[in-house]
Amino acid sequence: MGKPEKNGAAEPKSEGAKTFWQLVKFILVSLIAFAVQIVTVNLFKIVLSGKIGEITGFFAVIFSERAMGRGNTNWGYVLAFFLSNLIANIVGYFINRKKTFNSDTNLKSSLSVYFAVLLTLIVFNSWFQGVVANWVDIAAASLGGGFGSMLGKSDATIAAMAAGIIQTIVLFPLEKFVLLKEKKENNHAPGEREKEELT
Repeated sequence: MGKPEKNGAAEPKSEGAKTFWQLVKFILVSLIAFAVQIVTVNLFKIVLSGKIGEITGFFAVIFSERAMGRGNTNWGYVLAFFLSNLIANIVGYFINRKKTFNSDTNLKSSLSVYFAVLLTLIVFNSWFQGVVANWVDIAAASLGGGFGSMLGKSDATIAAMAAGIIQTIVLFPLEKFVLLKEKKENNHAPGEREKEELT
């Protein structure tokens, strides 16, 4: 019996293997976005914190002093987390669209849905980061000394790391299965492809 002929085409990866490598790429892109977030959150915290008015009304219940810590219930403090999250996620979205998921979905429609989900997630994470930063500050104060001082200065960074884990859990399946579906392979025969190109 003769050996079966090979058509020279590489066998497609299993869906599980493809998803695994997409997750690896997504995490690497998330590290880039995280670096952007760390730089911007610490910069915004210096520039904005305590320099914009106190939070009032409905948001005062969410961003309360008990959750955020004494002196942190102002828009400058919250906006530092909000804006850094927004910038980092926009950077991650565009890199993942081209490099991780190889997506050709309509940019306008996918981006509008992404922003709607992202704004909800960022509002939650802005609150969550404030809470985590407050916990870190409390722990730093109780520890005291050089380590406590160093820990206190890292509160925004630690809070951003915690938020990044949550965002990865939420955004990876959302982008892969809903917003940034992979390009479909063109399986037409060469003659059919030529006809399509001429029409």
